[in-house]
Amino acid sequence: MKSMAGAALVALSLAACATAEVEIPQGVLALGDPAKPVVAAVETVVTTDPTVDADDPAFWADPRDPSRAVLFGTDKSDGLYVHALDGTVRQFFPDGPMNNVDVRDGFVLDGKPMVLVAAAERDRFGVMTWLMDPDTLDIRRWGFIPTDMGEPYGFCMGRRGDAFYVVPNNKNGDIHQIRVTVGSNGPVGVVERRLKLGTQTEGCVVDDAADQLYVGEEDVGVWRFDFDPAAAATPTQVYAVDGVRLTDDTEGMSIMRDGAGKYLIVSSQGDSTYPVWRIVGQGAATTYDYVGRFAIVDGKATSGADIDGVTHTDGLDAWSGPIGPWPQGAIAFHDDTDTPNPGQQNYKIVDWREVKRALGLQ
Repeated sequence: MKSMAGAALVALSLAACATAEVEIPQGVLALGDPAKPVVAAVETVVTTDPTVDADDPAFWADPRDPSRAVLFGTDKSDGLYVHALDGTVRQFFPDGPMNNVDVRDGFVLDGKPMVLVAAAERDRFGVMTWLMDPDTLDIRRWGFIPTDMGEPYGFCMGRRGDAFYVVPNNKNGDIHQIRVTVGSNGPVGVVERRLKLGTQTEGCVVDDAADQLYVGEEDVGVWRFDFDPAAAATPTQVYAVDGVRLTDDTEGMSIMRDGAGKYLIVSSQGDSTYPVWRIVGQGAATTYDYVGRFAIVDGKATSGADIDGVTHTDGLDAWSGPIGPWPQGAIAFHDDTDTPNPGQQNYKIVDWREVKRALGLQ
C-alpha cells in the first residue's frame, strides 16, 4: 500500500454531486478523464480499539430475503469483524491478523448448506475459516488451512460446481488455487494449481459464472487466468498501470452484475479512484470496455449525517442484486482515514445506483 503525496478529494455537497460533473484533483496523476463523484450511504462504526487496521470487506445477503445481510471486514492487527448493514458491529473474532476476506454460500457440511467465510491469516501463514448458518446468521470458527507460500497477502474465493476454492497470493507473485473439503477435524486444503506473476500481488476476484480469476499485480496492472485447474497457467493482461486510468498500487477488485451487464471495478489506490470496465464476451475472447471512473467524496449519508470520502482503498467488494436497502446492489470500500477520527480506518458502503448515475450506465 502506497501513499501518494498531493492526492486529495474535494469536499462536495450532495446537491453538487447530483447536478454537476466535478473533477476530482489527484495532482500530477490526474491525466485521464475526470473521476465522477459519488457519496457513500453508510459507514461502519469505528471501534474503540485504537490499533484497528482495516483492509478488506465482503458482503453476504440471503437470496430469499436480502434484508438479512452482513458485511465482513478484516482487521490486519486483530481479526475479523461482522457488521450489520447500518455499520454497527454484530460480532468480532480475534483470530489473528487477517488481510483479505471472501465468502461463498452453498458449502455443505453434515448435509446442511452453509456460508463458507475465509480470510488470509498472516502470522501462521495460511487461511482461517468460519461457517455461517444462513437460517440464523450464527457464525462459528471452523478451522485453519496452512499454506506453503510463506505469508499470504491477497486472497479471494471461487466455486466450480460443488468444488470450493480459496486463492491466497503473496508478495512474490505466487498464487495458489486450493480446494477446500471437509475433514474429520475441520477444513482440509489441497493445492490443485500454482500460478505465478512477476511481482507483488494482492487484490483478486473469481468470476464463478465465467470460470475466470482476476489478479492485481500492484505495480503492473490487472491479469486474468482461466480458473479451470486443468487449464494453462498463462495469464492474459486486462489493463496495465498507466498513471491515467489505473495508478499503482492496483489493489482491491470486484465484479458487479447488473442485468445483462457485468463490470470489473478496481481500486486505483495511488489516486483514490475506481476505474470500471464492462466485461464483454466469454472465455479467451473476453474483452473489456472502459466506461469511466469514480471517486467517493464528502457528503451526506442516507441518515442525513455528514460522511467523509474515501482515500487509498485496499479492498472492495460488490454485491450484485438486492442487499439491505439497496435494490440494485452495493459496493463496500476500505477507507484508510475515517474523518473525524484521526488514525482510524473503516468501511464505506455505496449504493450501486449512485455509481450507475455518475457513470451514465444503463
